[in-house]
Amino acid sequence: MKKIIISVTNDLITDQRLEKVCNTLFQNGFTILLIGRKLKNSEPIKRNYQTKRFKLLFNNGFLFYAEYNFRLFFYLLFIKKDILLANDLDTLMANYLISKLQRKKIVLDCHELFPEIPELVHRKRVKNFWLFLEKMLVPKIEKKYTVCDSIANYYLEKYQTYFEVFKNLPYKKEIEKGSFPFDTKDKKIILYQGAINIGRGLEMLIETMKYLDNHLFIIIGYGDIFLKLKEKVSTEKLEDRVFFLGKMAPESLHKITPLADLGISLEEDLGLNYRFALPNKIFDYIQAEIPILISDLPEMKKVVLEYKVGEIVTNRNPKEIGIQIEMLLEKDFSNQLKIAKKELVWENQEENILNFFNKID
Repeated sequence: MKKIIISVTNDLITDQRLEKVCNTLFQNGFTILLIGRKLKNSEPIKRNYQTKRFKLLFNNGFLFYAEYNFRLFFYLLFIKKDILLANDLDTLMANYLISKLQRKKIVLDCHELFPEIPELVHRKRVKNFWLFLEKMLVPKIEKKYTVCDSIANYYLEKYQTYFEVFKNLPYKKEIEKGSFPFDTKDKKIILYQGAINIGRGLEMLIETMKYLDNHLFIIIGYGDIFLKLKEKVSTEKLEDRVFFLGKMAPESLHKITPLADLGISLEEDLGLNYRFALPNKIFDYIQAEIPILISDLPEMKKVVLEYKVGEIVTNRNPKEIGIQIEMLLEKDFSNQLKIAKKELVWENQEENILNFFNKID
């Protein structure tokens, strides 16, 4: 069967979308090699398929991307493969060069609009570099897929190039509850899980906790503003209402999410990447059968309007959000959540994914 080499710039541990893609392909006869990078705090990884992680000298900025693609190019050059699967623009150059040099099939999986990430909003020269790379390479890749209709439509309009859509849905799960490492008795639990980066609405939710006496805000994940948020909680004297659990492996997170009363995804409209966001945490909340409060952004809004599993935030003022949360938690979304839970699962799109890869020859 065909060997697919999949590359990404993260450390593989918490990338649930990649794991699902790899498992679907591996369980249906493809040979898989997943390549990422190893960080100082990276945990050991064990999968059914082969993995490799580069230990790099540089871990951020231009030198990181240059070093990663240099290492990736020479690694790919001397290893057997049939299909190259590049995840996002930051792995595409090395994969594209190898595909041309050795006449190998290449696939692009766009998790996001990379040049539109909030970290590049005020870095015009860096953003222009990624836009140049996007314009030069993306239209040349014949086989492509992405996570939502908005991104697919964006590329269709901009470059007249077609993307399939495979949403970042979770596996079907039975609810299994763990426990928090602190007392939550008689408290309503508000949960955020995911990357702790700018534009996620986390500062606003911390401010909101001033107005919610009988609620706890649990933040699970790690990222660029993790320490800044902890300082804010300390400064605001909210240590008894806001708790950080750090980065958590998917199997552990699966037992924590159902303990919440509300899951939030309040990304700000910081450019197209966030505007078109359809975070996998939304679907994880639904699998855990907890209602959601989400931003008034097109892809997220479609989920709430179609499945009636929560609400769209009506006012981004912390006090007003507090009022909306209290009212939302008085409502019963259990029936709608059960219906959505059955439909919004990875298993329902696996056949389409396999058809996509089986047609690559």
